[in-house]
Amino acid sequence: MSTNTTSSTDSSTPSTGSSTAPPTGSSAGASAESGTGARAVAPEAGTRPARLIHNEATTEIPVHLLFRDDPDPAPVPLRPAVVARRQGPGERPGERPATRRPVNARPRPVPSLDPELRERPARVLPGAAGVAAGLCGVAGCAATSWWAGLVPPLAAQALGLPAYAGAGLGPAQWAAYAAAGVLGMFGFGGLARGRTGRAWVLGLFGRYRGTVRRTGLMWVNPLLLRRRVDVRLRHWRSEPMPAADGNGVALRAVTLVVWRVRDTVKATLGVEDHETYLRECVEAALARVPVEPLGTVRSSADVAGDTLTRLVAADAAPVGLEVFSVRPVRVEYAPEVAAAMHRRRIAALDAAQRASVLTSVVDSVEDTVTRLTMRGLVELDDYERKVLVKDLTVAFCAGRGDTGA
Repeated sequence: MSTNTTSSTDSSTPSTGSSTAPPTGSSAGASAESGTGARAVAPEAGTRPARLIHNEATTEIPVHLLFRDDPDPAPVPLRPAVVARRQGPGERPGERPATRRPVNARPRPVPSLDPELRERPARVLPGAAGVAAGLCGVAGCAATSWWAGLVPPLAAQALGLPAYAGAGLGPAQWAAYAAAGVLGMFGFGGLARGRTGRAWVLGLFGRYRGTVRRTGLMWVNPLLLRRRVDVRLRHWRSEPMPAADGNGVALRAVTLVVWRVRDTVKATLGVEDHETYLRECVEAALARVPVEPLGTVRSSADVAGDTLTRLVAADAAPVGLEVFSVRPVRVEYAPEVAAAMHRRRIAALDAAQRASVLTSVVDSVEDTVTRLTMRGLVELDDYERKVLVKDLTVAFCAGRGDTGA
Protein backbone atom coordinates (compact mmCIF):
# COMPACT_ATOMS: atom_id res chain seq x y z
CA MET A 1 0.00 0.00 0.00
CA SER A 2 2.75 2.39 0.84
CA THR A 3 4.59 1.38 -2.30
CA ASN A 4 1.71 2.46 -4.51
CA THR A 5 1.43 5.80 -2.72
CA THR A 6 5.10 6.45 -3.13
CA SER A 7 5.11 5.56 -6.76
CA SER A 8 2.13 7.76 -7.44
CA THR A 9 3.80 10.56 -5.60
CA ASP A 10 7.00 10.08 -7.49
CA SER A 11 5.19 9.88 -10.76
CA SER A 12 3.31 13.04 -10.01
CA THR A 13 6.33 14.97 -8.93
CA PRO A 14 7.81 15.45 -12.42
CA SER A 15 4.43 16.38 -13.75
CA THR A 16 4.01 18.97 -11.02
CA GLY A 17 7.44 20.37 -11.63
CA SER A 18 6.97 20.42 -15.35
CA SER A 19 3.63 22.20 -15.12
CA THR A 20 4.48 24.55 -12.30
CA ALA A 21 7.48 26.47 -13.62
CA PRO A 22 6.07 27.83 -16.88
CA PRO A 23 2.80 29.03 -15.43
CA THR A 24 4.65 30.77 -12.61
CA GLY A 25 6.66 32.85 -15.01
CA SER A 26 3.63 33.46 -17.16
CA SER A 27 1.57 34.43 -14.16
CA ALA A 28 4.25 36.84 -13.00
CA GLY A 29 4.47 38.32 -16.46
CA ALA A 30 0.71 38.65 -16.66
CA SER A 31 0.69 40.20 -13.22
CA ALA A 32 3.39 42.70 -14.17
CA GLU A 33 1.50 43.67 -17.32
CA SER A 34 -1.87 44.08 -15.66
CA GLY A 35 -0.49 45.82 -12.56
CA THR A 36 -2.85 43.95 -10.24
CA GLY A 37 -0.51 41.18 -9.01
CA ALA A 38 -1.03 37.43 -8.68
CA ARG A 39 -2.84 35.85 -5.78
CA ALA A 40 -2.90 32.18 -4.89
CA VAL A 41 -5.97 30.41 -3.50
CA ALA A 42 -5.40 28.22 -0.47
CA PRO A 43 -5.05 24.58 -1.69
CA GLU A 44 -7.51 21.99 -0.52
CA ALA A 45 -6.51 18.63 0.88
CA GLY A 46 -5.12 16.30 -1.79
CA THR A 47 -4.98 19.06 -4.50
CA ARG A 48 -2.18 21.20 -5.75
CA PRO A 49 -2.24 25.01 -5.40
CA ALA A 50 -3.61 26.85 -8.44
CA ARG A 51 -2.26 30.20 -9.49
CA LEU A 52 -4.86 32.79 -10.48
CA ILE A 53 -4.86 36.17 -12.11
CA HIS A 54 -7.11 38.50 -10.15
CA ASN A 55 -8.57 41.67 -11.60
CA GLU A 56 -10.96 43.79 -9.62
CA ALA A 57 -12.80 44.80 -12.77
CA THR A 58 -13.47 41.20 -14.02
CA THR A 59 -13.04 38.04 -11.95
CA GLU A 60 -10.47 35.41 -11.02
CA ILE A 61 -9.04 33.56 -14.02
CA PRO A 62 -7.31 30.17 -13.44
CA VAL A 63 -3.86 30.11 -14.93
CA HIS A 64 -4.21 26.51 -16.08
CA LEU A 65 -6.95 27.61 -18.45
CA LEU A 66 -4.41 29.78 -20.21
CA PHE A 67 -1.55 27.26 -20.17
CA ARG A 68 -2.91 23.69 -20.21
CA ASP A 69 0.09 21.43 -19.85
CA ASP A 70 -1.66 19.02 -17.51
CA PRO A 71 -4.36 16.89 -19.20
CA ASP A 72 -6.34 16.60 -15.98
CA PRO A 73 -6.14 19.86 -13.97
CA ALA A 74 -7.45 20.04 -10.47
CA PRO A 75 -10.75 21.89 -9.95
CA VAL A 76 -10.44 25.31 -8.41
CA PRO A 77 -13.36 26.91 -6.51
CA LEU A 78 -14.27 30.26 -8.03
CA ARG A 79 -16.42 33.05 -6.76
CA PRO A 80 -19.52 34.04 -8.74
CA ALA A 81 -18.50 35.70 -11.99
CA VAL A 82 -19.94 39.15 -11.42
CA VAL A 83 -18.51 42.02 -13.35
CA ALA A 84 -17.81 44.79 -10.84
CA ARG A 85 -16.63 48.34 -11.18
CA ARG A 86 -14.56 50.52 -8.98
CA GLN A 87 -16.67 52.18 -6.33
CA GLY A 88 -16.61 55.92 -6.31
CA PRO A 89 -16.75 58.31 -3.39
CA GLY A 90 -19.90 57.90 -1.34
CA GLU A 91 -20.71 54.40 -2.69
CA ARG A 92 -18.78 52.42 -0.11
CA PRO A 93 -20.75 51.10 2.86
CA GLY A 94 -20.87 53.52 5.76
CA GLU A 95 -19.59 56.46 3.71
CA ARG A 96 -21.69 59.54 3.11
CA PRO A 97 -21.87 60.78 -0.48
CA ALA A 98 -19.62 63.69 -1.24
CA THR A 99 -21.74 66.73 -1.95
CA ARG A 100 -20.58 70.04 -3.28
CA ARG A 101 -21.05 72.82 -0.83
CA PRO A 102 -23.35 75.48 -2.20
CA VAL A 103 -21.59 78.70 -2.97
CA ASN A 104 -23.62 81.66 -1.83
CA ALA A 105 -23.77 84.40 -4.41
CA ARG A 106 -22.24 87.59 -3.15
CA PRO A 107 -24.99 90.18 -2.88
CA ARG A 108 -24.55 93.42 -4.71
CA PRO A 109 -23.73 96.39 -2.49
CA VAL A 110 -26.71 98.67 -1.99
CA PRO A 111 -25.84 102.37 -2.29
CA SER A 112 -26.32 104.17 0.99
CA LEU A 113 -26.91 107.89 1.44
CA ASP A 114 -26.55 110.25 4.34
CA PRO A 115 -29.04 109.11 7.03
CA GLU A 116 -29.95 112.74 7.67
CA LEU A 117 -31.33 113.02 4.13
CA ARG A 118 -34.92 112.27 5.04
CA GLU A 119 -37.81 114.27 3.75
CA ARG A 120 -39.58 116.31 6.41
CA PRO A 121 -42.05 119.18 6.12
CA ALA A 122 -40.65 122.69 6.29
CA ARG A 123 -42.01 125.42 8.51
CA VAL A 124 -43.96 127.96 6.47
CA LEU A 125 -46.60 130.56 7.25
CA PRO A 126 -49.80 131.42 5.44
CA GLY A 127 -49.51 134.00 2.73
CA ALA A 128 -51.67 136.46 4.69
CA ALA A 129 -48.92 136.82 7.29
CA GLY A 130 -46.41 137.85 4.63
CA VAL A 131 -48.84 140.34 3.09
CA ALA A 132 -49.54 141.86 6.50
CA ALA A 133 -45.84 142.16 7.28
CA GLY A 134 -45.20 143.84 3.94
CA LEU A 135 -48.00 146.33 4.43
CA CYS A 136 -46.71 147.10 7.92
CA GLY A 137 -43.31 147.84 6.45
CA VAL A 138 -44.79 150.20 3.86
CA ALA A 139 -46.85 151.94 6.50
CA GLY A 140 -43.76 152.28 8.71
CA CYS A 141 -41.83 153.94 5.90
CA ALA A 142 -44.70 156.38 5.28
CA ALA A 143 -44.95 157.24 8.99
CA THR A 144 -41.20 157.78 9.23
CA SER A 145 -41.30 160.13 6.24
CA TRP A 146 -44.11 162.19 7.87
CA TRP A 147 -42.15 162.19 11.11
CA ALA A 148 -39.07 163.53 9.32
CA GLY A 149 -41.19 166.13 7.50
CA LEU A 150 -40.53 164.71 4.06
CA VAL A 151 -44.20 164.41 3.06
CA PRO A 152 -45.24 167.21 0.65
CA PRO A 153 -48.06 169.49 1.94
CA LEU A 154 -50.38 168.55 -0.91
CA ALA A 155 -49.89 164.81 -0.16
CA ALA A 156 -50.45 165.42 3.56
CA GLN A 157 -53.68 167.29 2.81
CA ALA A 158 -54.84 164.54 0.47
CA LEU A 159 -54.10 161.86 3.07
CA GLY A 160 -55.64 163.93 5.87
CA LEU A 161 -52.44 164.05 7.91
CA PRO A 162 -52.09 166.72 10.53
CA ALA A 163 -49.66 169.52 9.86
CA TYR A 164 -46.25 168.86 11.32
CA ALA A 165 -43.06 170.81 10.88
CA GLY A 166 -40.87 167.69 10.95
CA ALA A 167 -37.88 166.75 13.01
CA GLY A 168 -35.56 166.18 10.08
CA LEU A 169 -33.51 163.10 9.17
CA GLY A 170 -31.72 162.11 12.31
CA PRO A 171 -30.39 158.79 13.58
CA ALA A 172 -33.81 157.84 14.92
CA GLN A 173 -35.47 158.44 11.57
CA TRP A 174 -32.84 156.40 9.70
CA ALA A 175 -33.27 153.51 12.15
CA ALA A 176 -37.03 153.61 11.66
CA TYR A 177 -36.56 153.62 7.88
CA ALA A 178 -34.27 150.59 8.11
CA ALA A 179 -36.66 148.61 10.34
CA ALA A 180 -39.69 149.37 8.20
CA GLY A 181 -37.79 148.54 5.00
CA VAL A 182 -36.53 145.23 6.33
CA LEU A 183 -40.03 144.32 7.51
CA GLY A 184 -41.53 145.15 4.12
CA MET A 185 -38.84 143.25 2.23
CA PHE A 186 -39.23 140.16 4.40
CA GLY A 187 -43.01 140.33 4.15
CA PHE A 188 -43.26 140.64 0.41
CA GLY A 189 -40.02 138.79 -0.46
CA GLY A 190 -41.11 135.58 1.31
CA LEU A 191 -44.40 135.23 -0.53
CA ALA A 192 -44.54 132.08 -2.65
CA ARG A 193 -47.18 130.16 -4.58
CA GLY A 194 -47.35 126.38 -4.27
CA ARG A 195 -48.62 124.37 -7.22
CA THR A 196 -50.13 120.91 -7.39
CA GLY A 197 -47.52 118.31 -8.33
CA ARG A 198 -44.60 120.60 -7.46
CA ALA A 199 -42.51 120.75 -4.32
CA TRP A 200 -39.71 122.93 -2.96
CA VAL A 201 -36.62 121.66 -1.23
CA LEU A 202 -35.39 124.35 1.15
CA GLY A 203 -31.81 124.80 2.29
CA LEU A 204 -29.97 127.33 4.39
CA PHE A 205 -26.21 127.74 3.92
CA GLY A 206 -25.92 124.24 2.46
CA ARG A 207 -28.08 122.52 5.11
CA TYR A 208 -31.40 120.88 4.40
CA ARG A 209 -34.27 122.67 6.14
CA GLY A 210 -37.35 120.84 4.87
CA THR A 211 -39.65 120.25 1.92
CA VAL A 212 -42.75 122.25 1.01
CA ARG A 213 -45.59 120.33 -0.65
CA ARG A 214 -48.38 122.80 0.16
CA THR A 215 -50.37 124.60 -2.49
CA GLY A 216 -51.64 128.15 -2.60
CA LEU A 217 -50.14 131.37 -1.27
CA MET A 218 -47.67 130.93 1.57
CA TRP A 219 -44.79 132.73 3.21
CA VAL A 220 -41.33 131.14 3.18
CA ASN A 221 -38.22 132.57 4.73
CA PRO A 222 -36.58 134.55 1.90
CA LEU A 223 -33.11 133.61 3.17
CA LEU A 224 -33.70 129.94 2.31
CA LEU A 225 -32.56 128.53 -1.02
CA ARG A 226 -35.47 127.00 -2.94
CA ARG A 227 -35.15 124.10 -5.38
CA ARG A 228 -38.23 123.21 -7.35
CA VAL A 229 -38.89 119.47 -7.84
CA ASP A 230 -41.56 117.89 -10.02
CA VAL A 231 -43.31 115.14 -8.01
CA ARG A 232 -45.95 114.26 -10.59
CA LEU A 233 -46.19 110.90 -12.32
CA ARG A 234 -43.91 111.16 -15.31
CA HIS A 235 -43.02 109.02 -18.30
CA TRP A 236 -39.78 109.10 -20.20
CA ARG A 237 -39.10 107.66 -23.64
CA SER A 238 -35.44 106.81 -23.93
CA GLU A 239 -33.22 107.09 -26.94
CA PRO A 240 -32.04 103.89 -28.68
CA MET A 241 -29.80 102.09 -26.20
CA PRO A 242 -27.49 99.10 -26.80
CA ALA A 243 -28.96 95.71 -25.85
CA ALA A 244 -28.64 92.04 -26.83
CA ASP A 245 -30.94 89.06 -27.32
CA GLY A 246 -30.58 85.58 -25.83
CA ASN A 247 -27.95 84.61 -28.43
CA GLY A 248 -25.84 87.73 -27.90
CA VAL A 249 -26.89 89.48 -31.13
CA ALA A 250 -26.52 93.26 -30.85
CA LEU A 251 -29.79 95.21 -30.66
CA ARG A 252 -31.01 98.76 -30.19
CA ALA A 253 -33.89 99.14 -27.73
CA VAL A 254 -36.14 102.10 -26.96
CA THR A 255 -37.85 101.87 -23.56
CA LEU A 256 -40.75 103.69 -21.94
CA VAL A 257 -40.20 104.39 -18.23
CA VAL A 258 -43.04 105.42 -15.91
CA TRP A 259 -41.71 106.92 -12.69
CA ARG A 260 -41.99 109.68 -10.14
CA VAL A 261 -40.00 111.32 -7.34
CA ARG A 262 -40.95 109.74 -4.03
CA ASP A 263 -38.37 111.37 -1.72
CA THR A 264 -37.54 114.90 -2.82
CA VAL A 265 -34.50 115.40 -0.60
CA LYS A 266 -32.78 112.19 -1.78
CA ALA A 267 -33.54 112.90 -5.42
CA THR A 268 -32.25 116.48 -5.14
CA LEU A 269 -29.36 116.24 -2.71
CA GLY A 270 -28.48 112.53 -2.92
CA VAL A 271 -27.36 112.62 -6.57
CA GLU A 272 -26.27 115.37 -8.91
CA ASP A 273 -29.07 114.82 -11.43
CA HIS A 274 -31.73 112.18 -10.72
CA GLU A 275 -32.96 112.11 -14.34
CA THR A 276 -29.48 111.28 -15.62
CA TYR A 277 -29.14 108.68 -12.88
CA LEU A 278 -32.39 107.04 -13.98
CA ARG A 279 -31.26 106.94 -17.61
CA GLU A 280 -28.01 105.23 -16.65
CA CYS A 281 -29.91 102.69 -14.52
CA VAL A 282 -32.05 101.78 -17.52
CA GLU A 283 -28.97 101.43 -19.72
CA ALA A 284 -27.28 99.17 -17.15
CA ALA A 285 -30.40 96.99 -16.88
CA LEU A 286 -30.58 96.58 -20.68
CA ALA A 287 -26.98 95.35 -20.62
CA ARG A 288 -27.95 92.57 -18.17
CA VAL A 289 -31.36 91.48 -19.46
CA PRO A 290 -31.73 89.81 -22.90
CA VAL A 291 -34.56 91.23 -24.99
CA GLU A 292 -36.15 89.91 -28.16
CA PRO A 293 -37.33 91.86 -31.21
CA LEU A 294 -40.98 92.82 -30.89
CA GLY A 295 -43.41 90.58 -32.73
CA THR A 296 -41.45 87.34 -32.21
CA VAL A 297 -42.53 85.94 -28.82
CA ARG A 298 -45.01 87.88 -26.70
CA SER A 299 -44.20 86.05 -23.46
CA SER A 300 -40.48 86.83 -23.74
CA ALA A 301 -41.25 90.54 -24.16
CA ASP A 302 -43.40 90.48 -21.00
CA VAL A 303 -40.70 88.65 -19.04
CA ALA A 304 -38.04 91.11 -20.22
CA GLY A 305 -40.24 94.07 -19.23
CA ASP A 306 -40.90 92.66 -15.75
CA THR A 307 -37.22 91.95 -15.21
CA LEU A 308 -36.20 95.43 -16.38
CA THR A 309 -38.78 97.00 -14.08
CA ARG A 310 -37.52 95.05 -11.07
CA LEU A 311 -33.85 95.87 -11.71
CA VAL A 312 -34.37 99.57 -12.41
CA ALA A 313 -36.70 99.97 -9.42
CA ALA A 314 -34.12 98.35 -7.12
CA ASP A 315 -31.34 100.62 -8.42
CA ALA A 316 -33.38 103.83 -8.28
CA ALA A 317 -35.03 103.29 -4.89
CA PRO A 318 -32.02 104.46 -2.78
CA VAL A 319 -32.13 107.91 -4.42
CA GLY A 320 -35.84 108.45 -3.81
CA LEU A 321 -37.18 107.47 -7.24
CA GLU A 322 -40.18 105.16 -7.63
CA VAL A 323 -40.23 103.23 -10.91
CA PHE A 324 -43.53 101.65 -11.95
CA SER A 325 -42.70 100.08 -15.32
CA VAL A 326 -39.90 99.80 -17.87
CA ARG A 327 -41.20 98.45 -21.18
CA PRO A 328 -39.38 98.09 -24.50
CA VAL A 329 -41.44 99.90 -27.13
CA ARG A 330 -39.10 99.41 -30.07
CA VAL A 331 -36.40 96.80 -30.50
CA GLU A 332 -34.39 96.53 -33.70
CA TYR A 333 -31.11 95.02 -34.74
CA ALA A 334 -27.97 97.07 -34.60
CA PRO A 335 -26.85 98.56 -37.93
CA GLU A 336 -23.82 96.29 -38.15
CA VAL A 337 -25.93 93.09 -38.02
CA ALA A 338 -29.26 94.30 -39.39
CA ALA A 339 -28.68 93.10 -42.99
CA ALA A 340 -27.46 89.66 -41.97
CA MET A 341 -30.33 89.10 -39.51
CA HIS A 342 -32.84 90.27 -42.13
CA ARG A 343 -31.59 87.64 -44.57
CA ARG A 344 -31.66 85.04 -41.81
CA ARG A 345 -35.27 85.77 -40.94
CA ILE A 346 -36.29 85.62 -44.60
CA ALA A 347 -34.57 82.23 -44.94
CA ALA A 348 -36.31 80.96 -41.81
CA LEU A 349 -39.69 82.08 -43.10
CA ASP A 350 -38.99 80.43 -46.46
CA ALA A 351 -37.99 77.18 -44.75
CA ALA A 352 -41.11 77.23 -42.59
CA GLN A 353 -43.29 77.80 -45.64
CA ARG A 354 -41.63 74.94 -47.51
CA ALA A 355 -42.12 72.63 -44.54
CA SER A 356 -45.81 73.50 -44.33
CA VAL A 357 -46.27 72.96 -48.09
CA LEU A 358 -44.50 69.59 -47.93
CA THR A 359 -46.64 68.49 -44.99
CA SER A 360 -49.78 69.47 -46.86
CA VAL A 361 -48.67 67.56 -49.98
CA VAL A 362 -47.82 64.41 -48.02
CA ASP A 363 -51.17 64.49 -46.22
CA SER A 364 -53.01 64.94 -49.53
CA VAL A 365 -51.15 62.03 -51.18
CA GLU A 366 -51.77 59.77 -48.19
CA ASP A 367 -55.46 60.63 -48.11
CA THR A 368 -55.84 60.00 -51.87
CA VAL A 369 -54.09 56.63 -51.84
CA THR A 370 -55.95 55.51 -48.72
CA ARG A 371 -59.34 56.35 -50.21
CA LEU A 372 -58.59 54.59 -53.49
CA THR A 373 -57.52 51.40 -51.76
CA MET A 374 -60.16 51.45 -48.99
CA ARG A 375 -63.07 51.83 -51.44
CA GLY A 376 -61.74 49.11 -53.71
CA LEU A 377 -61.41 51.30 -56.75
CA VAL A 378 -57.95 49.99 -57.52
CA GLU A 379 -55.80 47.10 -56.41
CA LEU A 380 -52.18 48.07 -56.14
CA ASP A 381 -49.10 46.07 -55.37
CA ASP A 382 -46.01 47.63 -53.82
CA TYR A 383 -44.52 48.78 -57.09
CA GLU A 384 -47.74 50.32 -58.37
CA ARG A 385 -48.31 52.00 -55.02
CA LYS A 386 -44.85 53.60 -55.17
CA VAL A 387 -45.47 54.81 -58.73
CA LEU A 388 -48.84 56.26 -57.79
CA VAL A 389 -47.41 58.04 -54.76
CA LYS A 390 -44.61 59.48 -56.87
CA ASP A 391 -46.98 60.76 -59.58
CA LEU A 392 -49.40 62.26 -57.08
CA THR A 393 -46.57 63.98 -55.21
CA VAL A 394 -45.22 65.52 -58.40
CA ALA A 395 -48.69 66.66 -59.44
CA PHE A 396 -49.56 68.22 -56.07
CA CYS A 397 -46.17 69.94 -55.79
CA ALA A 398 -46.52 71.36 -59.28
CA GLY A 399 -50.01 72.62 -58.49
CA ARG A 400 -48.79 74.26 -55.26
CA GLY A 401 -45.96 75.91 -57.12
CA ASP A 402 -48.25 77.32 -59.81
CA THR A 403 -50.68 78.64 -57.19
CA GLY A 404 -47.91 80.30 -55.21
CA ALA A 405 -46.47 81.89 -58.32
